[in-house]
Amino acid sequence: MKKLFSEIPCISGNGLELKRITQKDADALKEMVSSEAVYKLEPTFLFEKKYEDINYVIDHLYDEALEESLLLGIYEDDSFCGIAEMYGYKEKIHKISVGFRLPERCWGRGIASRALGLMVDYIYSKTDIEIIQASSLPENHGSARVLEKNGFSLVVQCSDEDWGYDHPLPTDKWIR
Repeated sequence: MKKLFSEIPCISGNGLELKRITQKDADALKEMVSSEAVYKLEPTFLFEKKYEDINYVIDHLYDEALEESLLLGIYEDDSFCGIAEMYGYKEKIHKISVGFRLPERCWGRGIASRALGLMVDYIYSKTDIEIIQASSLPENHGSARVLEKNGFSLVVQCSDEDWGYDHPLPTDKWIR
C-alpha cells in the first residue's frame, strides 16, 4: 500500500484523468477561481485563492500542499475541468476528506461524479485509508447528488463548521 501523499498520482478512467496541475492550466484555473458562482458555497481559505498570482499558485501548489492535502486537476480530453482534492488526512485513524470544484462550463456533465468515483477507487485500492469523509452546504444539492451517487451516506445535517468565513456555516457531513 502507498502512503497517501508519498507521490502525486495520475488517476485515469471514465473518460477523465486526475493529475498534477501545470502552468498550461493557468487561464482555466483563473477562470474558475474568479467565478462568484463557483465560490459562493466554498471556503475562503482554499490554496488557489490564497495568492493573487495564479502562476505563483501553480508553481508552489505541491510545495505547501503535500503534508495533509493533495489537489489534482480534473481533465477531460486533456482540457482542465476542475480540481479534485484529498485533504484533512488523519494517518492514525486511516481517514481522509475529499472534495471537488468545477468551473461553471463543466457543471451538469457528470464530471464531478466521475472524478469522485476515481478518487474513491484510488483511495480504497492504493492506500490504507478506511474512512472517506466529505462536507457540503445544505443548499448545494448538486454536490449532495454527486456524493449519493458515489455511495456516501449523510451522517450529520447542519452541523456548524468553520469554512473560513466570519462565522461557522451549517454543513452536512458525509461518510463512505
